[in-house]
Amino acid sequence: MPTIPQNAALIPIDMQQAFDTAPWPSRWNDKVDENGLALLAAWRAAGRPLIHVRHDSVEPNSTLRPGAPGNAFRPGFGPLPGEPLVTKSVNAAFIGTDLDLRLRRLGVDTVVLFGISTDMCVSTSVRVGANLGLRVILVEDACDCFDLPDGDGGMIPAREIHRAHVATLREEFATVVRTADVLETLGVPA
Repeated sequence: MPTIPQNAALIPIDMQQAFDTAPWPSRWNDKVDENGLALLAAWRAAGRPLIHVRHDSVEPNSTLRPGAPGNAFRPGFGPLPGEPLVTKSVNAAFIGTDLDLRLRRLGVDTVVLFGISTDMCVSTSVRVGANLGLRVILVEDACDCFDLPDGDGGMIPAREIHRAHVATLREEFATVVRTADVLETLGVPA
């Protein structure tokens, strides 16, 4: 397990209710909430920097648009009083937001990311964060994604999509860990 600096920021991405209903396809990780909530609890207990990211779609029919029930955070994932929230309308948490500026002002050079969806907003945020010069740690078992059409009439299972994206992120953009690794680093017994 790599060292996680004391000033590293935890960034949960798009942990929103919309992903549990149509039109979103099937997901695979039935532990995403459990793992994500464990990370949040341990991070808060350690008093480390935390910045929430929420997708606020500009598409009028999106389940993620502000005011839609699906825009709300999943139970337990909303910011507590005093915890910052960054809203975005594109895949990357860094594009069109002040996330990078907030991190720089906090003296953060390492970010720990998790969320939905591995292959979309999480992957894009990992890549952009790394390109901005941040050290990125991806907590892969606190991420989830969806079955997707393969373009030839079949479906690619979400677990395979997740596995492929994590492999490409590990190769060049991030250190990949599991929830238990982060909890151990924070001194939380398994």
